[in-house]
Amino acid sequence: MARELRHIDPAEVTLQHALDALADPVRRSIVQTLAGEPDFSRACGTFDLPVSKATASHHFAVLRSAGLIEQLDVGPRRLNRLRRAEFDAKFPGLLALILSEHPQSR
Repeated sequence: MARELRHIDPAEVTLQHALDALADPVRRSIVQTLAGEPDFSRACGTFDLPVSKATASHHFAVLRSAGLIEQLDVGPRRLNRLRRAEFDAKFPGLLALILSEHPQSR
């Protein structure tokens, strides 16, 4: 049985925590990919990341702890969604800046 996922409300996240989460290029790539996908349509294992599975799990956990993503376990898959509206309410323009560096998310 999977452990219960803890999701942080973006309203509780500090700017420093958000910037730290978005500072890593692998995490930015995850955010950029999710921006172009419907909610909960992308499982963790379907991302083409240049890191090990354990490291990828760490990156997803960092994004979740910063209020950037929400995850949902469905059977053996962990599905993701970008919490764009909630995050934009706390940090207007920050995600737009991150997403502007990636052509897929425009």
